[in-house]
Amino acid sequence: MRIACRGLIAAGLVLLLAGAGIAAERQTGTLTGKLAQKNGVPLSGGLVFFFNQVSGPPPSPEEYWRVPDEIADLDNDGRFSTELLEGTYFVGAIQRIGAKEVGPPIEGDLFLVGRDPQGKPRTFTVKAGQQQDLGTIASALPFGKTTVRPGTTGIEGVVVGPEGKPVVGVFVFAFLTPAMVGRPLFVSEKTGPDGRFLLRLAEGGEYYLKAKELYGGGPPRQGGIIGAYGDDEPKAVKVKSGAIAKGISIKGLRFPGQGRKP
Repeated sequence: MRIACRGLIAAGLVLLLAGAGIAAERQTGTLTGKLAQKNGVPLSGGLVFFFNQVSGPPPSPEEYWRVPDEIADLDNDGRFSTELLEGTYFVGAIQRIGAKEVGPPIEGDLFLVGRDPQGKPRTFTVKAGQQQDLGTIASALPFGKTTVRPGTTGIEGVVVGPEGKPVVGVFVFAFLTPAMVGRPLFVSEKTGPDGRFLLRLAEGGEYYLKAKELYGGGPPRQGGIIGAYGDDEPKAVKVKSGAIAKGISIKGLRFPGQGRKP
């Protein structure tokens, strides 16, 4: 009898898990569309960004760079078809002038954010099990040089290596929790030869900073720099809205490679 009961319980668990899997599958929908320059030329081979409305502020690349929730490729006609979790999204896209890489736009990149007639970032709703075509958005223009506008909120500082020398080519990410896991909220442009960075933010608050070379997840390359602000443990940087917190120094270590000790 116990064996039979166990069998029934196991069968019930299988059905429950199967039902949960089906329910989870129903939580996604598809967003499609075509993205192009203002003159109608498609953003061939570019990237499209999706920013979930509940995850953070609307994208505003002239003021700050919010890390996208999802990224997908554009085909040769500038089209995309992407499966997304049910929700409301802002949409942006980029076509690089140089190597195709993920990160904030730089001067000369073709860039767009889907906007409404009033010029505000437009939202698109993804419903479970449904497909929505946003049509054609032809508004991409060359991105201008990043400037510090009056009233900019941000964090300014330098990334140095274990030898104390400036580190070039690393991003600085802003997290809301000291664990600094998962997706960060904001990211800086890459550091220059002097190792300096400006991490622009949408508003003031407390932010935990991590510096690394790679934009996405996964371990750094062997010999790559990775570090966090704080000596023995992560330390929050307090920022006031409309002001830039300065003098932040992040000391990075060189990643020895998987399975190796530093």
